[in-house]
Amino acid sequence: MQVSTLGKIKWLRTAAFLIPFVVGVGVQAQEESERKYDDVKTTQRQAVGQKCGKVLEEVQALTESESWAPAQRALQGATAACTTSYEKSQVSNFLGYVYYSQDKYKEAVQAYTSMIKEPEADPSQVINTRYTIAQLYLILEDYPNAVRELEAWMKVSPIVSADAKVLLAQAYYQMDRKKEALRYVEEAISEQESKGNLPKEGWWSLQRVLYYESGDYKRVADILKKLIKHYPSFSYWRQLGGMYGELNQEMNQLVATEVSYLAGDLDEERQIISLAYMYMGANAPFMAARIIEKGMKEGKIERTGANLEILGLAWQQGNDAKRALPVLEEAAKSAGKGSLYARLSGVYLDLDENEKSVAAARNAINRGGVDRIDITYMNLGNALINLHCYNEAITAFRQAAKSDRSAKYAKQWIQFAEKEGDRRAQLIESGAKIAGCKKV
Repeated sequence: MQVSTLGKIKWLRTAAFLIPFVVGVGVQAQEESERKYDDVKTTQRQAVGQKCGKVLEEVQALTESESWAPAQRALQGATAACTTSYEKSQVSNFLGYVYYSQDKYKEAVQAYTSMIKEPEADPSQVINTRYTIAQLYLILEDYPNAVRELEAWMKVSPIVSADAKVLLAQAYYQMDRKKEALRYVEEAISEQESKGNLPKEGWWSLQRVLYYESGDYKRVADILKKLIKHYPSFSYWRQLGGMYGELNQEMNQLVATEVSYLAGDLDEERQIISLAYMYMGANAPFMAARIIEKGMKEGKIERTGANLEILGLAWQQGNDAKRALPVLEEAAKSAGKGSLYARLSGVYLDLDENEKSVAAARNAINRGGVDRIDITYMNLGNALINLHCYNEAITAFRQAAKSDRSAKYAKQWIQFAEKEGDRRAQLIESGAKIAGCKKV
């Protein structure tokens, strides 16, 4: 008895992907079950004797009722009735199937191995059984033996299907023989495409993993496009977005990731925040702010200082200071970072809340950790000018001028502050009733 096309599903895990690893036990696909053994050396047809045949008929009935333990005992006690080499091969074949049906894969391998070693075993059955043994080794994750059996089987099998080539490719992959794995999976895919057939999803998935691990992201992107077309899944859109990111194709990355988000496939905080950064990079900060706010309302994004800072930055980049302000205030209170107070200083300045801008800028300077401290000093200087504190503003601008990036504008503001300060001082001395510096 030959094992039917039952199957087991395992999973191949890599750094970036999770792909199905299908291991079918027994004969291959339907197309292989119809193979012609024209090149197989034939011998005179063997027959099972009456005594042995009676035992095998009883076992057949037991297997049909899934009475595995009694079937196993009957086969193990069949040595007296089944004495010829051919009969022994049939007993071992039956026993392999019974063991497999009980998930006793090691015992099944032993039984099938005994079968193919019998001198009078049917040649075509030996070929099929060697393939079965290879598949069992894959279930047992014994990849070296699986490869050995598959390679031996390919040498004698009249037809090697695309499924079998992918099976060997999967075994090679597990043994880190990735060039050979890629060669076989590409052969299988090319064969199917040349016949006008659609390659299986798992085949493209394995090919994708192999190209990803070799750093060929362009080919990975091309394969993902095929998967999206023929096996639609929003997870493929998400992965395609990641590949576009590796290829520095920011707009394509945004579009692919946005499709996943709109489909509800992005629900992790890091994924949504990453999309928000993409929107900001594409000059769409309003969209970034909206998805972060939505994520916070849905509980997918925590209201941490870091996340609130990103939200505040998005509103600020969108020139919506009123929305940015309460968010950044909450972030600063939560995290207490100098960078947050620096950002707050700029928002306060935009809203003409100069005293708060001065306080926030000084807080930022005192706390430290500000990447562009020159910008903070520029904000401080501008807020002080608005408060008519020109001498203090000049001091702030001089600090800003220490940075090459702000030196030009800082010097211009220094000149303005000196002239405006002198002008207002003269007016005050002349008795003009104008506001002076309000100490803050």
